[in-house]
Amino acid sequence: MSIVHFIGAGPGDPDLITVKGRRLIEQAPVVLYAGSLVPRGIVELAREGARVIDTAPLHLDEIVAEMEQAHARGEDVARVHSGDPSIYGAIGEQMRRLDALGIPYDVIPGVPAFAAAAALLKTELTLPGISQSIILTRVQGSSSPMPPREDLATLGQAGATLALHLSVKSIAKVVAELTPHYGADCPVIVIYRASWPDEAVIRGRLDDIARKLDGTDIARTALIFVGRVFGAAQFNDSQLYNATHQHLYRHE
Repeated sequence: MSIVHFIGAGPGDPDLITVKGRRLIEQAPVVLYAGSLVPRGIVELAREGARVIDTAPLHLDEIVAEMEQAHARGEDVARVHSGDPSIYGAIGEQMRRLDALGIPYDVIPGVPAFAAAAALLKTELTLPGISQSIILTRVQGSSSPMPPREDLATLGQAGATLALHLSVKSIAKVVAELTPHYGADCPVIVIYRASWPDEAVIRGRLDDIARKLDGTDIARTALIFVGRVFGAAQFNDSQLYNATHQHLYRHE
């Protein structure tokens, strides 16, 4: 029986797709990909003669119709999303439609953008004594509304490391809502298209990051990191490798 594979293509670098995701794209007779976010190099892995469709100009019904037609032909579909499809991947509504149609599917995870951005910065997002939590969120925009109690002013009270998706156009709002909780001198880093050939990094603080973004072309596909971990030169060593720390795999 044919199946739809929801595949996380990773952050952009074709080498950062999983081995399984790559294999499924190479084998699938039908490849649907979000062309505005997934680099062409990923879908160039498709086999010769495969039906490769950029879904950027398509609406949900048209995308599902392609899956339904492929299923009727007995063909597997590689449905390729950027990053990891579980984070702002818009796969929930696709899977709901496939459930209604009785079409089987699975999900292959991918390297998320925040992980690629942290790797680019050569930083750890959870430093002992500074932050042990990461909040992945976004700012209210023109897309789906934010649920109650998920506004930045509320989430910012935790003081955790923040990874803000889809929010660079709202940098003034980010600054206004987070400054009371993080302080004006809190480090902020904007990472544009991490792992792509044109990746870029802009470093600042809550009190100057908006000015530093002025005049740039960064308007989308950027991630915003906020948190004290990005300016921490001094922090405690993890207890994991402490010589006096005993655990299951280390004995006296």
